[in-house]
Amino acid sequence: MNMAAKFSQHSATFTFGDTKRFEHVLCIVPSSDTALNDKSIPGLATLNTILKRRGNKPADLQTTPIFGEIGNDACAAWVAIDQSKTVFEQQSSIRKSLALLLHENLERIAISVHGPAAFRHNAAQLALYATLINGAVLPVRKKEDKRKALSDIGLFGTTLAGSGKREQAIASGNTLTRALTMLPPNELPPAQYRKRIRALAKEHGWAHDVYDMKKLRKLGAGAFVAVAQGSAEDDAAIVHLRYRAKGAKKTIALVGKGICFDTGGHNLKPAKYMYGMHEDMNGSAVALGALLAASTLKMRVNIDCWLAIAQNHIGPKAYKQNDIVTALNGTTIEIVHTDAEGRMVLADTLTLASRSKPDLIIDYATLTGSMHVALGSRRSGIFANRPEWQTCAIGAGERSGERVTAFPLDADYDVALDSKIADIKQCSDDGNADHILAARFLSKFLDDTPWIHMDLSASSHSGGLGAVVSDVTGFGVAWTIELLEDAAK
Repeated sequence: MNMAAKFSQHSATFTFGDTKRFEHVLCIVPSSDTALNDKSIPGLATLNTILKRRGNKPADLQTTPIFGEIGNDACAAWVAIDQSKTVFEQQSSIRKSLALLLHENLERIAISVHGPAAFRHNAAQLALYATLINGAVLPVRKKEDKRKALSDIGLFGTTLAGSGKREQAIASGNTLTRALTMLPPNELPPAQYRKRIRALAKEHGWAHDVYDMKKLRKLGAGAFVAVAQGSAEDDAAIVHLRYRAKGAKKTIALVGKGICFDTGGHNLKPAKYMYGMHEDMNGSAVALGALLAASTLKMRVNIDCWLAIAQNHIGPKAYKQNDIVTALNGTTIEIVHTDAEGRMVLADTLTLASRSKPDLIIDYATLTGSMHVALGSRRSGIFANRPEWQTCAIGAGERSGERVTAFPLDADYDVALDSKIADIKQCSDDGNADHILAARFLSKFLDDTPWIHMDLSASSHSGGLGAVVSDVTGFGVAWTIELLEDAAK
């Protein structure tokens, strides 16, 4: 899953003659009417001819990029971006233009940026990130697969500090997240997932501990065990990874829901909603991708990564409605619906994460359908138990292009979780405001640690989202790096 492309940059102004080895060119210009006065723009005559024929202005390239042949067996996609617009809007324009080139199964690409120096620098950062993400070959299992990974990127018109290492690290984290999420469930049951994680830990020097089912039963992690016990294989576990940075003053815990397949349990999902449930481990993949990006960048923040890896199956040992289970922190839980398994495995995992008193816990989960109803798949929802972290989370979303919306965490919602026979209900029986109730439920297992919960409604979006062309978006990795940079300060 190491999809990193070779990257080179050139400070000289781009001209076609400088890039004979590149047959595909992504050209980015400002959205102003004078943008096309720059004679160094590759294929300028072709671009002007197409714009004139269509009756378009240069600014129209923001929403409708143009593809065309520019001679010498080469082609280009031209796009305009307006840097007064949001990062997400700029990323979306670049994604659309890249898609015009990617269908040619290219291995090499030139990124050519034009306009004022500050514009060229910012455009190059956005374009490099999008190109690295979308140049990766993600898992498919076709008999014939002729796809090629992007292996060579040339940057013309500017240079990037650190040779684009930040963009490359975040893109690698995002690619890891998407590649894991897209693996079919027979290739990524808990045992195989744990094996992959162990290999990643060895490769990147992360400390690695495993709380397997035997250990979790002994500890009394009844919420996690209740979900995992329905599987024929006793291979579920909570995996703990540690990254330590020299001079770091803050420790952040990343917690990910890793349900490798979710049948819904005894409250079985209908076929329409069970299809795609191999992606229910996306939260754990986001946590892993963020850990990879942060450790690659050698960020000055300590990270504990906790991954709740299990499956939610139906069977004679599976947990059921009306069961009462005791969580790791001693809280008794009345089971209302077996398809609310994510909050169960996260409850005990959050308890473990909070015991080491981190400065902040961030958890990621494809947790509730009601969040998808509330937001669709263009944004993800967040909850925070500290107003300052809610502000940071929203700001990180704007800067990264991975937009989030904050939801209330008011205590009066708890009345819907009152149980007559246990400390708390797992969920309500009517499903109303379930995304809020799930967050309220999880908050009971934190020991008042500062916390952000991300409900990943944007983990998959048809046609891609922001900078990402694939339906599986890897949403959350870039957002986390922005947030970790805040925390490190």
